[in-house]
Amino acid sequence: MAVPLTDSEKRKQISVRGIAGLGDVAEVRKSFNRHLHFTLVKDRNVATPRDYFFALAHTVRDHLVGRWIRTQQYYYEKDPKRIYYLSLEFYMGRTLQNTMVNLGLQNACDEAIYQLGLDLEELEEIEEDAGLGNGGLGRLAACFLDSMATLGLAAYGYGIRYEFGIFNQKIINGWQVEEADDWLRYGNPWEKARPEYMLPVHFYGRVEHTADGVKWLDTQVVLAMPYDTPVPGYKNNTVNTMRLWSAKAPNDFNLQEFNVGDYIQAVLDRNLAENISRVLYPNDNFFEGKELRLKQEYFVVAATLQDIIRRFKSSKFGCRDPVRTCFETFPDKVAIQLNDTHPALSIPELMRILVDVEKVDWDKAWEITRKTCAYTNHTVLPEALERWPVSMFEKLLPRHLEIIYAVNQKHLDNVAAMFPGDVDRLRRMSVIEEGDCKRINMAQLCVIGSHAVNGVARIHSEIVKHSVFKDFYELEPEKFQNKTNGITPRRWLLLCNPGLAEIIVEKIGEDFLTDLSQLKKLLPLINDEAFIRDVAKVKQENKLKFSAFLEQEYKVKINPSSMFDVHVKRIHEYKRQLLNCLHIITLYNRIRKDPGKSFVPRTVMIGGKAAPGYHMAKMIIKLVTSIGNVVNQDPVVGDRLKVIFLENYRVSFAEKVIPSADLSQQISTAGTEASGTGNMKFMVNGALTIGTMDGANVEMAEEAGEENLFIFGMRVEDVEAMDKKGYNAKEYYERIPELKQVIDQISGGFFSPKDPDCFKDIVNMLMHHDRFKVFADYEAYIQCQAKVDQLYRNPKEWTKKVIKNIACSGKFSSDRTITEYAREIWGVEPSDVKIPPPNVPRE
Repeated sequence: MAVPLTDSEKRKQISVRGIAGLGDVAEVRKSFNRHLHFTLVKDRNVATPRDYFFALAHTVRDHLVGRWIRTQQYYYEKDPKRIYYLSLEFYMGRTLQNTMVNLGLQNACDEAIYQLGLDLEELEEIEEDAGLGNGGLGRLAACFLDSMATLGLAAYGYGIRYEFGIFNQKIINGWQVEEADDWLRYGNPWEKARPEYMLPVHFYGRVEHTADGVKWLDTQVVLAMPYDTPVPGYKNNTVNTMRLWSAKAPNDFNLQEFNVGDYIQAVLDRNLAENISRVLYPNDNFFEGKELRLKQEYFVVAATLQDIIRRFKSSKFGCRDPVRTCFETFPDKVAIQLNDTHPALSIPELMRILVDVEKVDWDKAWEITRKTCAYTNHTVLPEALERWPVSMFEKLLPRHLEIIYAVNQKHLDNVAAMFPGDVDRLRRMSVIEEGDCKRINMAQLCVIGSHAVNGVARIHSEIVKHSVFKDFYELEPEKFQNKTNGITPRRWLLLCNPGLAEIIVEKIGEDFLTDLSQLKKLLPLINDEAFIRDVAKVKQENKLKFSAFLEQEYKVKINPSSMFDVHVKRIHEYKRQLLNCLHIITLYNRIRKDPGKSFVPRTVMIGGKAAPGYHMAKMIIKLVTSIGNVVNQDPVVGDRLKVIFLENYRVSFAEKVIPSADLSQQISTAGTEASGTGNMKFMVNGALTIGTMDGANVEMAEEAGEENLFIFGMRVEDVEAMDKKGYNAKEYYERIPELKQVIDQISGGFFSPKDPDCFKDIVNMLMHHDRFKVFADYEAYIQCQAKVDQLYRNPKEWTKKVIKNIACSGKFSSDRTITEYAREIWGVEPSDVKIPPPNVPRE
């Protein structure tokens, strides 16, 4: 095979990266040298690669600030309705390349850095991921910020500036080991501290009902220090803000009356307050009712709402009356979107401010709150739903507990009026769950306190209406909507797969980057020989590049002409990495049984983090690595089957592996994955999907045609029917010889000869209490994988299906998703107005 162009040679031929004008290149070089000089003058006289990275980051940042200031000025003057996206997670990944892409600076930077004898890609690799999220929910928030800026919405992302993000994963002897993610160690060039906007947040204390209203007294105060990060839209000169709060102890912390004398201990105890923003809770789809987590949730909400109200009051067309209590127009100027129930305290907190502080009448305050807030549900798994003990609220947030009780009482009165005598309905619909431990159901609080509730894929939104919130849907059906998730095509196509982006641009121009539905224009090219060849060539180059990366970083050699079968996502029983394992072992057994037969060579890659306290997920990782140890060293197999566990999967890793994948595994039990977004990233990057009819897979199959995905297994209806009649794993085990062989190998120590009982917990779960019915889909999955092999043997037909998938992936842009939120929930219109750049004088 001809040696492909080096990446730097190739990148310079790529038009979508922005024409590198000579002036631009000279300017970047000059700026880079200036930043480098100032860095070195201060400290050393020999530059390290990290010095070069920071010089470039600061150079690129210089191009943002003028646009950033001008955008905020523009909002101040126009006073549009503002959108506040509240989330405890923003999984941003790296910022340098994304900023260059969105500012159209990439080619200029590439050329300038090349002229200085450096390699842009090497510098990009130095940046730490901002890993302030666990998975889908946090990454969705990041894609949404990109789309809101690109669509010209006056939007703000609000969250927590965790000192330690999602842990780094090391695999030692096949087991996951966590280490702290000290992502701020070398500083963060993209953030700007704003101490002038620091705000107090109150905890604990007591409530007093006085003649002139309710007082929350004797509280402990923690300060919230904002750090702002610019969020550039794609080539429209809009730069929005993500504001993340960091916890600071006030200077008099613990130095009040009681602590007389122990000054040193009082200063050391400042850590207790500042621990609030120390670390991201590493659970995905699982509720852990810890007090520190509740503090984090209230911390972000209390700081954000003060900020929102300050901005509302000082805005040009905000409140003009002297006592500033006209909150009538608040919902016309403010939309608050709750990303899952984690920021649910926004509802009682907004009530507290309106009623206790601003002296708004209760019913009016409730009307304002409901019109302002909207709630996105992200999961139907019962173990993920937030249910906080009343006792914890009583101690930590006594006033909010009172407000929740009052809100609940009015809600139940309303239900009782509509359904007289239905006491069981009242019990089901109460925000307060009675029992040994009284709990607050945060999802139900969100539903009653919001004017819109949405699921994140059509099938999920139906389950939300007819199962999870059935009673609430019967009460207010007009409140429930669907907003199918999407991904930003800037990061997930242009940035991570420039080769593919370029051949698309050659055929249909570059407008698809802001209107992904235009990919439909590729449909006539499905039988175009040259285009088929180009698509296949780009995929092969991506596979070669990823193979080289794997060899360099992880010392594993893989066969780049094998099928890249990729399963990357958080490790969870419902995502059924175990089903994939059963297929791998089945394939292994078939090769060993008939070594002379022709098999389609596969490299199976599984990656993802397990929550540190999730025993079964950690066992699944150990199983994958153990299978790899056996399979990869078996001379009979050769390079027909390799099993690789991808260590420390994260955003920057996804950007490398997804463009190289041939097969995307999306195999959750039907009805458990709310949407999925990795599925969309693989689709737009030219992988074919093997998947169940779950989440957004359903809509992907609808868009591309079910015959262009490998769909298998039970549908939601089949799962429900099986739940009624009872799932009996043993029946499958005894009926299917290949399945029995696989399970016997796992339980008999074939993959753990030094510890034959190693996987007894996995086998016991699969045989006796598997909520996700792995065996029930085994046969269909194995048969479906055989169809995958069959098509892969015909590269041309495979590539035609790939093109069909890419051409039909347009619906899954987060630009489309956000346009729907804007029109149908927030009541604002996206705009394609290009704010004049900083070098153009203002009118």
